[in-house]
Amino acid sequence: MDILYRSTRSESTPITASQAILRGFPEDGGLYVPTFVPALETGLADLAKMDYRGVAYEVMRLLLSDYTEEELKNCIDSAYDSKFDTDEIAPLRKSGDAWYLELFHGPTIAFKDMALSILPYLMTTAARKNGSGREIVILTATSGDTGKAALAGFAGVKGTKIMVFYPKHGVSSIQERQMVTTVGANTRVIGINGNFDDAQTSVKNLFTDKALVEEMAQNGMQFSSANSINIGRLTPQIVYYVYAYTRLLADGVIAEGDPVNFVVPTGNFGNILAAYYAKRMGLPVGKLICASNSNLERLIYHISGDDAEKCAAFMKELKETGRYSITPEMRAQLSDFVSGYADEEQTAEEIRTVYENDGYVIDPHTAVASSVYRRYRAAASDLTPAVIDSTASPFKFEGSVMAALGKDTSLPDLELADKLSEVAGVPVPKAVSDLRDAPVLHNIVCDRTQMKDEVKKFLNL
Repeated sequence: MDILYRSTRSESTPITASQAILRGFPEDGGLYVPTFVPALETGLADLAKMDYRGVAYEVMRLLLSDYTEEELKNCIDSAYDSKFDTDEIAPLRKSGDAWYLELFHGPTIAFKDMALSILPYLMTTAARKNGSGREIVILTATSGDTGKAALAGFAGVKGTKIMVFYPKHGVSSIQERQMVTTVGANTRVIGINGNFDDAQTSVKNLFTDKALVEEMAQNGMQFSSANSINIGRLTPQIVYYVYAYTRLLADGVIAEGDPVNFVVPTGNFGNILAAYYAKRMGLPVGKLICASNSNLERLIYHISGDDAEKCAAFMKELKETGRYSITPEMRAQLSDFVSGYADEEQTAEEIRTVYENDGYVIDPHTAVASSVYRRYRAAASDLTPAVIDSTASPFKFEGSVMAALGKDTSLPDLELADKLSEVAGVPVPKAVSDLRDAPVLHNIVCDRTQMKDEVKKFLNL
């Protein structure tokens, strides 16, 4: 049966997966969700014999059911190719009491590559399928990693433009350098005077700016999103949870049907929501440990009984009062989730601890998850095998990592990367070494109130 998608905020007519990917964002301000979550059809033991691409197809074909086998396999093969520096795509690394799922082997050394390598192919295929002759304008806000991963995915892609906003003083040196050196006539990167939430909220408002959307339509353009609000970005993230489980199964760490806990450092909730969907598809997941929020709306929609009216009321209350309260019945459905946080001192301590255990170097985001898991495991006496999402290479944040390890951080960022390479015993990733002589091509900075003007300039409106 075909899976259709509807908004979390209205009972509007459901649309196909390719239409949802192309639009990115419902007009009512909600998020697209599947009309039902399909069960995995291929057995876990059979999936354990497949490589990453094979698992990706078996999972994604269920949720993107209007894509033909040829279309979807072409998207998968085009995405997960030599741009990843390991054939495994997402290898598992055992350290201490947990397995670290390394999601940073793509072109920008962050987990966003896992979805943003395939999204351009899903989107351009969707445009062909739906006879759209409009140019697709990707508009996204980033706290650092999404921006470069989206830029890497869409730069030079015919029929698209991409514009990325980031907090000027809210990303790491390497993250900023990666973005502002992006090559491609169809790309634009702009720093804003504000934080990520300012950028995210303003981008969301631009998507629902009817006058701007109409003006773009008149000029043969339409918005779409590369943020995890796009179901075409969320769906590929489900894959790596299934893949991680089946690797543990293949290695004899677990037996088929045994539960596995997943620990996720998550800011915008999309990554852990993907694990939630994997469980609903039948993956034997124990606890979802959330180490910290637009994708939260999708979860609120589901635990309210897929009731768009209730969900819309919650979101309205949030916008007007800054808060909302869920019912006891909804709260009971969150029993799979465990939350926790790590402050800066605990994060640095975890980086040191993991390194001292066996020489394994992790980034600060992964360290937050690792620290939360370590304390959860002790408090709950939960010995269920656990997979921690390692969401970025330590080279993304070499200053913080080297400081945590008690090393000198006074060197320029790329020289510091060389020193980190010596400490970690791994080569400097190509995504970093290529920055040595890359010129800055994007140097615009604006206030959030000027973002619409900058969009119009970029689009020549």
